[in-house]
Amino acid sequence: MARGTILIADDDSAIRTVLNQALARAGYAPRATGNAATLWRWVSQGEGDVVITDVVMPDENAFDLIPRIKKVRPDLPIIVMSAQNTLMTALTAAEKGAYEYLPKPFDLSEVVAVVSRALAGQGRRPRPVSPSDMESEELPLIGRSTAMQDIYRALARLTQTDLTVMIQGESGTGKELVARVLHDFGKRRQGPFVAINMAAIPRELIESELFGHEKGAFTGAQTRTPGRFEQAEGGTLFLDEIGDMPLEAQTRLLRVLQQGEYTTVGGRTPIKTNVRIIAATHRDLRNQILQGLFREDLYYRLNVVPLRLPPLRERTEDIGDLVRHFLRQAAREGLGQKSIETAAIDRLKTHPWPGNVRELENFVRRVGALYTQDTLTQQIIEQELIEVLPKRGTQSETEPKDISELIERHLAQYFAGFGKELPPPGLYDRVIRQVEHPLLSAALAATRGNQIRAAELLGLNRNTLRSRIKALDIRVFRTPMS
Repeated sequence: MARGTILIADDDSAIRTVLNQALARAGYAPRATGNAATLWRWVSQGEGDVVITDVVMPDENAFDLIPRIKKVRPDLPIIVMSAQNTLMTALTAAEKGAYEYLPKPFDLSEVVAVVSRALAGQGRRPRPVSPSDMESEELPLIGRSTAMQDIYRALARLTQTDLTVMIQGESGTGKELVARVLHDFGKRRQGPFVAINMAAIPRELIESELFGHEKGAFTGAQTRTPGRFEQAEGGTLFLDEIGDMPLEAQTRLLRVLQQGEYTTVGGRTPIKTNVRIIAATHRDLRNQILQGLFREDLYYRLNVVPLRLPPLRERTEDIGDLVRHFLRQAAREGLGQKSIETAAIDRLKTHPWPGNVRELENFVRRVGALYTQDTLTQQIIEQELIEVLPKRGTQSETEPKDISELIERHLAQYFAGFGKELPPPGLYDRVIRQVEHPLLSAALAATRGNQIRAAELLGLNRNTLRSRIKALDIRVFRTPMS
């Protein structure tokens, strides 16, 4: 006996065929059509337990059809597929009430697993939101790589919740852009979005910045000043570079998260707060905890939903889309419309981009401004990349000569931070872990996630590498070798 009837709508006969076969093998009863009209007839007649539909069909867009389906059968799970793998597609699918969004090409085993969860009644029941009308060109996040598709799907889910999110990623990966998406398309979009960068504020002023202060609370406090929590009331507070927050401020923040209220500096009356917290960091907070620099209880309060943004070197297939996007932006700003050769894009993919998307954007803007040619060639890109690469033999005397000297300097600063006291026990394991994590990550990035080649590069046994990847909780992304 079939486990459930699955209605499939896609104008691509090949996709209908593979979905039919996969679902039938899994014990379901699939029915497929190439148009929206037939799907609507089946649904309105009460047929089907789950719907799988493409967005663009010859007679109607699924995003127009889904609201009608939800009106007559609100509990029918709808899984949306699309080759238009943008952030807006994922957000619109969630806004229309889709159970799940799957970018094409998809993994058949994942489709079967999603169908199983939908029939079991697991997962979310989206509460519709109304994202602002944004053209795809204006979207804050660009890319069609597998890594970015995972981010889009996570964001589509998270905009339907009020959960605390921890965004981890290197500088320039777009952490604040992600935070703004969560706010602008979430339940609190009518409220304020307030951002504060912990690394940019003197330690002695952080508590005043966060919670505000009363008149006379300290020298120079001539008036009552609201803090960021008060400014963000009813909206979202984005705590950027949370790993740089001093311990005393961490203690106060933890109290706010636990009790839902705070007092201003110099104040005595508790103030209730209603904000969504989104935090971000480029640091490994677990190592910070081991070093006694970050509170473990605060980490678990903030890390309700962890979201890792991949560095650009892990999604080089997105570089072409990003470059063309930045060139169109530059054209709108008066720098002239420019195109770029495929060979030039390929050259850009070989650059490490330590500053990630932000570095790429600045590079494209600079090249667009300096060169009058309508087409950016490989020669132009090569010349400019030479300019940004560090020159050999120009190391200053103050720069560390090797990794040993770099670690020695770091440890000297680390011990100095404890004054006359000693750091917490276990220093050897902490230092080895801090060196091992970036070493393995760099090897995996250089080999595009190929663990066999990474093991050869490192001179490790393959099983040893796999066990260390698991122990260090390193995420591995496989991308094709160019």
